[in-house]
Amino acid sequence: MRVFGLTGGIASGKSIVAGRLAEHGAVIVDSDVLARDAVAPGTPGLAAIAAEFGPRVLTPEGALDRAALAGIVFSDDAARARLNGILHPQIARLGDERIVAAAAIDPDVVIVYDIPLLAEAGPQRRAGFESVIVVHAPLEERVRRMVEHRGMSEEEALGRIAAQATDEERLAIADVVIDNGGPVEETLRQVDELWASIRGGA
Repeated sequence: MRVFGLTGGIASGKSIVAGRLAEHGAVIVDSDVLARDAVAPGTPGLAAIAAEFGPRVLTPEGALDRAALAGIVFSDDAARARLNGILHPQIARLGDERIVAAAAIDPDVVIVYDIPLLAEAGPQRRAGFESVIVVHAPLEERVRRMVEHRGMSEEEALGRIAAQATDEERLAIADVVIDNGGPVEETLRQVDELWASIRGGA
């Protein structure tokens, strides 16, 4: 089993890279999916959030009311820290379960753990990865994608980017950089070369 970390800023094209690696046979563990699973109805994560923030963060059906929770934590650093203290261990547990399950099926599996905020998570979070793959695209290109494909204003796009780690901080943790600033075919070629090197080093 080999486990790689994959990260990149918003609109960098990380999903393109993850999709290509999956086509080659990698098992993708998506932290965004884990985050949703961690607060599904009936989970310890949702129960802990309701206990911490009260029934107002639940819908009448008992699911998480994301808008209500966001309204509480968006501008309250202490509340957001309490939420992260609940969520992060649950997400880590689910990720570990996915990895163990994949390795049980194929001991030689290549696992790519997709973590958008890996640069923000600190060195301890990165320690479990053989290598960190960073998907990079220039700021102007990322803003263009967010405006054209996600319907954001330029101001909104820049605000989202500013809320994350800087490009320099992400590139500083990279063992491998995939440049997704140009044609998608060039990005896929880089991913294909990366996969060849991973399998060659197996």
